[in-house]
Amino acid sequence: MRMLTGETSQRAIRLPLYTLLLMMLATMVACSESGDDEAIVSPLPDRFGSVVERGEYLARAGDCVACHTEAGQPEFSGGKAIPTPFGNIYSSNLTSDSRTGLGQWNADDFWQALHHGKSRDGRSLYPAFPYPSYSHMTRDDSDALFAYLQSVPAVDRQPPAHELGFPYNTQLALNAWRLLFFRPEVFEAEPAQSERWNRGAYLVTGPGHCSACHTPRGRFGNSQSDHDLAGAHIEGLNWDALSLRRGSLPQEDRDALIELLKRGDNERDVLSGPMAEVVLHSLQHLDRDDLGAMVDYLSSLPAAETPVSPQFSVNASYAEELYQSGEQIYGEHCADCHGDTGLGEPYRYPALAGNDGVTAASPTNAIRSLMDGGFGASTEERPRPYGMPPFAHQLDDQQAAAVLTYIRRSWGNQAGPVSPETLRRN
Repeated sequence: MRMLTGETSQRAIRLPLYTLLLMMLATMVACSESGDDEAIVSPLPDRFGSVVERGEYLARAGDCVACHTEAGQPEFSGGKAIPTPFGNIYSSNLTSDSRTGLGQWNADDFWQALHHGKSRDGRSLYPAFPYPSYSHMTRDDSDALFAYLQSVPAVDRQPPAHELGFPYNTQLALNAWRLLFFRPEVFEAEPAQSERWNRGAYLVTGPGHCSACHTPRGRFGNSQSDHDLAGAHIEGLNWDALSLRRGSLPQEDRDALIELLKRGDNERDVLSGPMAEVVLHSLQHLDRDDLGAMVDYLSSLPAAETPVSPQFSVNASYAEELYQSGEQIYGEHCADCHGDTGLGEPYRYPALAGNDGVTAASPTNAIRSLMDGGFGASTEERPRPYGMPPFAHQLDDQQAAAVLTYIRRSWGNQAGPVSPETLRRN
């Protein structure tokens, strides 16, 4: 992170107009972020033995450990890099350590961070910490989460400084962003909806912060509310978060989705990539009834899908050539597990026929699965998941494009072909 020298000051004069406007807004207008701190009853049932136990459940629901734990380090000790289009942001230490963690904080300080996005010293926090979602949580749940984190053993570990260029490394620019895109909110139950529906809405919009990945971002990193939960590309991970708005689902499909979220697989599908990590650290630990409430809420939303960026075009004759060569490659490398009919094997190998990840408008997830392979989450109900081997060392871009084109157009699938250029871009 550079100091602002005379040279950088001259560069600042050449900043894009929108950046200068943001900085002017931040200096001209005080952020009115008082929010509504009045007591609102949490939609979560009071089924926990203690406040700490409730807080632990909320930490699971929020998947806090995933972002606040660097590989090989103690849980919640921070320091994990969160990639953003503006640079890396490093997660904070949430342990009870008094020097580098939350040891000197109190419940009011924590509520200020969770609800208002402000640190204990009054500095604005970067929304890589998803306080726009967490602000929906009730004060009681904030206090319970804080009580749990205070029970986490202290780890003296100072996270690295954020790696953000000017002006994104300034409180001025951050406060301008907050002025434009953030207002604290508290969840308010819909009286016309059931208790279960409201509980699902609370978990999805608050602790679960599903919109952080499943809602596309604007050029300033702001969530595009007109495409809320309609799917997005996850910057830095090169995976797509699929749309959670699939319209009203029959009960059979809801039950299958609950099983998928709890186990990491079901009779037809397996969650992989970033969602496998969410299942590992978060969803498998939630009560099935809470998962069902989340599914009920999502099923009540009208179907929607975020438009994807244009793919490399493939003319009809080349698409047919890819399809024909892809059929042979599929028979050699894929059919043993996924079957000649693409139906896979229940609870072992996912079906490719009718698979949303396969037939999505963007082939990104299919490419990642084919080239990188991977395992689903190891869960209590499925401790030894089957894995997908990587094929990047066996298939070149032409072959990979061919087999993906075949899979996306077979067994009733009607997705577009994949070009070798798309493989090179991914």
